[in-house]
Amino acid sequence: MPWSPKIRINHQSQQVRLPEDDEEATLALRETLNDARALHRFEVLKGWRNELYPVTGLKSNITVERAGSALLGIVTYGVHMTAYIEGQNGVMIWVPRRSSTKSTYPSMLDNTVAGGITAGEEPFESLVREAAEEASLPEELVRKSAKPCGTVSYFHVRDSRAGGETGLMQPEIQFVYDLKLPRDTVLKPSDDEVQEFYLWSVEEVQNALAEEKFKPNCALVLLDFFVRHGILTVENEPDYIDIVASLHRKLSIPSETSTRR
Repeated sequence: MPWSPKIRINHQSQQVRLPEDDEEATLALRETLNDARALHRFEVLKGWRNELYPVTGLKSNITVERAGSALLGIVTYGVHMTAYIEGQNGVMIWVPRRSSTKSTYPSMLDNTVAGGITAGEEPFESLVREAAEEASLPEELVRKSAKPCGTVSYFHVRDSRAGGETGLMQPEIQFVYDLKLPRDTVLKPSDDEVQEFYLWSVEEVQNALAEEKFKPNCALVLLDFFVRHGILTVENEPDYIDIVASLHRKLSIPSETSTRR
């Protein structure tokens, strides 16, 4: 990493010390990642987003380019919502397929609405924005009917499908929401990130999960949905306790409830 001279590196203690001033620290991280990108040091930086993520846990206003977060090992945050209907044959879930042109997990299945929370943005406001952008869901409907359902937390080890270097360890926390929709609702992509939507039965979703067709963190959110809705139970799943515990892993890296500064 071509570290900015403003950043102090102690290789013996394996510590990275940023400038004490938040603006200087943010600038130093920006310089570091910009230089690394210009030098083509990391494949992951080819997915540069021009989106800022907060460096949480420091009680600070430090931000970093989203594409570089995996290189720095900071906790990242997102919102994931499962939209569903209750049909004659039980729960049916709206499942999108990611665009084949996405730099991460192209053409894989996803949660109904999902996206990263940028610096200065509250989780629910992020959800409202993503719901309009990805699924053409009206803001009024989301604000009225989306139900917060806690979080899913985990350590994600990036593989080749994520784009860029493999083996990068990335701690993530997802704020989870459910949205029960009227039966006659039809979801349509509103941007180029979603290829199409399917309305699937629980069995169809479970089969796709078993075939690893879902983006990995989206699979976790669906498992959480199944647990909360009594679809996945201790009676029908021998690894029930381990699954539930793994969906809410305690991260050793400091995190914060709010990402707003």
